[in-house]
Amino acid sequence: MEYSGYAHPLPNYVHPVPQPPGYIPPTTIESMPAPQRPAGCPPGLEYLTQIDQLLIHQQLELIEILVGWETNNKYQIKNSLGQKVFFAAEENDCCTRYWCGPLRPFTIKVLDNYGQEVLTLNRPLKCASCCYPCCLQELEVQAPPGNPIGYVIQDWHPLKPKFTIQNERKEPVLKIEGPACHCKCCSDVVFEVKSVDETHVVGKICKQWTGFLREAYTDADNFGIQFPMDLDVKIKAVMVGACFLIDFMYFEQK
Repeated sequence: MEYSGYAHPLPNYVHPVPQPPGYIPPTTIESMPAPQRPAGCPPGLEYLTQIDQLLIHQQLELIEILVGWETNNKYQIKNSLGQKVFFAAEENDCCTRYWCGPLRPFTIKVLDNYGQEVLTLNRPLKCASCCYPCCLQELEVQAPPGNPIGYVIQDWHPLKPKFTIQNERKEPVLKIEGPACHCKCCSDVVFEVKSVDETHVVGKICKQWTGFLREAYTDADNFGIQFPMDLDVKIKAVMVGACFLIDFMYFEQK
């Protein structure tokens, strides 16, 4: 009698794992292809030359949801197509996070798709009260690390959040103005990016509404940044830093 096949399974054969009905396999996030770096562009910022919009998604941390313990913030930064551009991670110790809360100083390192650090954001410890206009918030942006390319400086105002974006020489380039009330239910919160004389709106930083449960029980936020395509890549990078500063100042505490 003829016999075809194997009496025993092949040693390297792996039986497929049955999946429940309706199972959709996880998809990997596509990375944005690296464009050619133009002259004068800091390494890693060439991605920003082809972008006029960024989407920033803060990662949910399970320990924060379960016990309310604040962890270092982590963010995925994508383009409008959903392609991964950068990954940002806060570096801080647990005591600073616990005692200083959203006022805490921080260093955020921004990495490209190859794991190379392309941006360093430094926020010193400053006062947040409108009663002390001499000690307002600020943030320094470095690219590459150790080389300042711009600053985000809070402007004193009794009601509205206002900031100035400066270049590496600390010259004003853009203004940012937010709403008097940044606690809006079921709607986005928009911070307008304006010309220095504040007569023209050239972009925006938008904190996106993420739903009742996520807004109530987590401080993981989503943001969108829009800027002119031909804006200097260094100023685009400083706007990313402004988005993180706005997140910590107005949306970190739930």
